[in-house]
Amino acid sequence: MVSLCSSMFIFGTIGIFVRYIPLPSSFIALVRSVVGLALLVAVTLAKGGGFSLSNLKGKLGRLALSGILMGFNWILLFEAYRYTTVATATLCYYLAPVFMILASPIVLKEKLTAKKLICVILALVGMVFVSGVLQAGFSGMRELTGILLGTGAALLYASVVLLNKTTGSLPPLNRTMVQMGSAAAVLLPYVLLTEQVGAMKFAPLTIVLLLVVGIIHTGIAYLLYFGSMGELKAHTLAIFSYIDPIVAILLSALLLNEPLGLGGIVGAVLILGAAFVSELPDKKNN
Repeated sequence: MVSLCSSMFIFGTIGIFVRYIPLPSSFIALVRSVVGLALLVAVTLAKGGGFSLSNLKGKLGRLALSGILMGFNWILLFEAYRYTTVATATLCYYLAPVFMILASPIVLKEKLTAKKLICVILALVGMVFVSGVLQAGFSGMRELTGILLGTGAALLYASVVLLNKTTGSLPPLNRTMVQMGSAAAVLLPYVLLTEQVGAMKFAPLTIVLLLVVGIIHTGIAYLLYFGSMGELKAHTLAIFSYIDPIVAILLSALLLNEPLGLGGIVGAVLILGAAFVSELPDKKNN
């Protein structure tokens, strides 16, 4: 339980660190995937473990695709942090369960229950409150862009989770290493083609923050999360994952002076509450 809570707390702080890295979001995502992958591989080897492709037969393509989507999901989320508040970007990101609910009947052939449909509606209403459009309209294209980027990140993350579900049961560490390797393999040429890497400035603080995002927010946080997976039930993991947005919202207000207004608080309760309830097991399956 301590490992799970620690990993969720770490994930909840990433927006604060990304905000202070004066580099393109695509480059930050690339560094995150490379450094995170290197740490996961190093820990696996240090424990005497190995990596086998035998259990990935027939699934490698979907894993690679999910890794690529994960990389671009990071880019959109990091960009959202720049255009809107960390709290708003995080809440938009937590629309991912809504997209999963809507896509599950098609992708996973799951039934769309009344409970899930109500959760979708409540989350969408919450998004209207978070956007601030009811109070004074959008505060500008910048705010709207941030909301769209955060929502786009949520859509990509939902796609990653749905693809993961189609691959069946796999060792989570192996799955993640394939995904991060795929993300790095695609993000490297993407960054080289779209950014002027030679013109980037790497101050000591920038390098430290990049390493923190790669080592702490990716490698260590994932290891803590994976370490808790064998000890806790799936719905417990889902419930405690909401430590992440709560931490992000609190730190956004306390450290960045980005408090949510009344409408934002109502929206946050609706979005997180709907996402939380949607992940609770039905009584007949409990």
